[in-house]
Amino acid sequence: MTWIEDHLGRWVVKRRWWFIVVMTPLIAVAATGIRHIRISNDTRVFFGDDNPDYQALKAFEQTYSKEQSVFFVLAPKDGNVFTRKGLAAVCDLTDASWRLPYSTRVTSLANFQHTRAEGDELVVESLVADPNTLSEPQLESVRRTALSETAIVNRLISSKGHVAGVYVSLVTPPESTQAVPEAARAAFRVADEFRAHHPDVDLYVTGSIMIDHAFAQASRQDMMTLIPAAFVTMSTLVGISLGSFYGTFAAVLVTVLSMATALGLIGWLGVPLNAVSVGAPGLMLTLAIADNVHILTTMFHLVREGLSKHEAIAKSLQVNLKAILLTNVTTILGFLSMNFSESPPFRDLGNMVGAGVTIDLFNSVLLLPALMAVLPLSHRLNRDKAPWIDLDRLAGFVIRRRRTLLRAMFVIVAVSSLGILGIELDDNFVSYFDDTFEFRRATNFMTANLSGWDIIEYSLYSGQSGGITDPEYMNAVDRFASWYRRQPKVTYVATVIDTIKRLNRDMHGGDPNFYRIPDQRDLAAQYLLLYEMSLPFGQDLNSAIDVDKSATRFTVIFQSMSANELCRMDETADRWLAANAPTLSGHSSTAPGQSPTAASTSGTGLSLIWARITQRNIGSMLFASFLEILTISGLMLFAIRSLKFTVIFLIPNLVPPVIAFGIWGMTKGRVGLALSVVIAMTLGIIVDDTIHFFVKYFGARREHGMSPEQAVRYAFGTVVAAIGVTTAVLISGFLILMLSHYRMTGEMGLMCGTIIAIALMSDFFLTPALLMKFDRSSGTLSGGWSLWQWKRRILRLCTRSQTEQSH
Repeated sequence: MTWIEDHLGRWVVKRRWWFIVVMTPLIAVAATGIRHIRISNDTRVFFGDDNPDYQALKAFEQTYSKEQSVFFVLAPKDGNVFTRKGLAAVCDLTDASWRLPYSTRVTSLANFQHTRAEGDELVVESLVADPNTLSEPQLESVRRTALSETAIVNRLISSKGHVAGVYVSLVTPPESTQAVPEAARAAFRVADEFRAHHPDVDLYVTGSIMIDHAFAQASRQDMMTLIPAAFVTMSTLVGISLGSFYGTFAAVLVTVLSMATALGLIGWLGVPLNAVSVGAPGLMLTLAIADNVHILTTMFHLVREGLSKHEAIAKSLQVNLKAILLTNVTTILGFLSMNFSESPPFRDLGNMVGAGVTIDLFNSVLLLPALMAVLPLSHRLNRDKAPWIDLDRLAGFVIRRRRTLLRAMFVIVAVSSLGILGIELDDNFVSYFDDTFEFRRATNFMTANLSGWDIIEYSLYSGQSGGITDPEYMNAVDRFASWYRRQPKVTYVATVIDTIKRLNRDMHGGDPNFYRIPDQRDLAAQYLLLYEMSLPFGQDLNSAIDVDKSATRFTVIFQSMSANELCRMDETADRWLAANAPTLSGHSSTAPGQSPTAASTSGTGLSLIWARITQRNIGSMLFASFLEILTISGLMLFAIRSLKFTVIFLIPNLVPPVIAFGIWGMTKGRVGLALSVVIAMTLGIIVDDTIHFFVKYFGARREHGMSPEQAVRYAFGTVVAAIGVTTAVLISGFLILMLSHYRMTGEMGLMCGTIIAIALMSDFFLTPALLMKFDRSSGTLSGGWSLWQWKRRILRLCTRSQTEQSH
């Protein structure tokens, strides 16, 4: 390593044109892959195929159907759907919804299949045929009928009758990347046409198709805002700190080329960007500039001391190479540790940024020195640049007040750690979007006036083919539905058993006393067969009953449920099933010849998967952080060859996350999926400044024979200015993420920026105080407790223990 440090700079300067000529076309070829970059609009990219909750959802959808939806919510301005104009609006929108591409079913108040008996025949017809011909008594009859149907109240019509919904089911081809945006654009066109023809009705558009579209929209908006903002901020800060046009030009150019190369490779590999990984380019820009600033700052300082430009470049690489390699390796490790995440988008983010940092490492030590060797230097470098802060005075303050600083930091950590106790793991993917998204506004209106968004679904098995018409099974499902309808925040429960009860009532002349489950299995089967045969196209029960009629779909919709509430509700429901309907839940003994899974069920649905993934991700990322700490410790132990100073090195880097999450617990409280990866991601970043400080400190102690106090003052004078600049760039880069209208990105940027800012204060005040306290030698560095010294200590303890035992 020493030979490389001594010769790399001279070798690069000597072959500067060779590096420029060879590396530039390679970068250009790689960067052309940017045109192949695409943005994923699938909400489900957040779930890996090995996620058991996601596997359960896919199994459920294979049994019934994998439907995507567009949900139109109509709100007449007079507050009454049951007028000729109101019902006409519902009918027009129902008809128009069939024009949406990939639509397979349209369900609304207008085409709700109302049943009645004529003699021995069952008549199934749309509730509203032609609203313009309805008289006032007929309108009132439609109103009474609609508001009495549990199948549509709080789903297709509000309980007050002031808001209605049109639900469109779609099945998009899984291999098509344009199906979702195509369907979303068509939905917006239908909405615009509707508003033009019905100005007296407000219309809102939501549904799973629209949230997928919102994810893609958020990604595009972030690319258009975050990357330019990061570029401008980074260029400004670097320009101010370096005070050199050509130095700033070279630093920014190399950083941009590194980012372009990484993005080009991503495009060539076909990895799509998503609402999380779209922040990778901005992070690449922010992280890549640090190495360039350190190299150029040292180079300009050496030029001011009288070295020639080429000598200064070679010396700067020699001085900074070890620290740059260590800091890049730790940063790369930090982002690669995100591969332990349960959510693939965070793995993609970690791999993309890790690749970008790796590419910039080579560009910083090869291309940047080559560029500076051919670019002219500003004449202003001949005079010293006055620092913004008197670093020598700051060093003196830290040296004099080191005991006070240690006590103060201990108190701050102790108080902050109490805030961690107030953290609650919670998440809701709808709240990730702010009100600038039409989807969020529409969903808020829907949950406040019509129905909920969060859903738990069950596949309730009867245990036998055709068993769904068994009275015992139907009564068990009906009791489960009645129990769920009594639970708080439940707005709607859908089960085919309600349809059977309605058929039984209608086949008995509409007598409300017969709104119950038939006593005979064959009778229930006949009713269901008559009903299915009478249904028009697009209204069948295939999505509610499995193929061999052994299980039915059971859907529960909630209003504004948090992740923890959803998980608790599912657990409560499972306990109720075990106690009251064990044949549905699989808690009873399995019948002979029946597979154990055939009688078991558990809640599923996207809402429930989202509710659980944060908890799953916390555990995996804590393990990743632990491995990262061990790896970084091993690297530092190899670099400084002292176990004692390796432990000291870890302390100022573990303190910032504790303080930051403590403050978050006191102020925000909730931690979601985005924040679950922050510790692993930032740990590899914040150690960079500590590494630079340690390298300068130990260099002063070992090479110049300085005392600990003198070494601290030397480190402040030589590296703290560069640390301040690079950290300011990092903080601003992460805080720029707060410009995102996507809350996951904004929260991650805020927390990362906070941790890095605290880490800067920790490196300014805690790191030197710890070094001066535990490095007690006033002359040359004692070396701490080396591995050999630890081995001898352990052997002495073992020998002493054996001697005592023998006595």
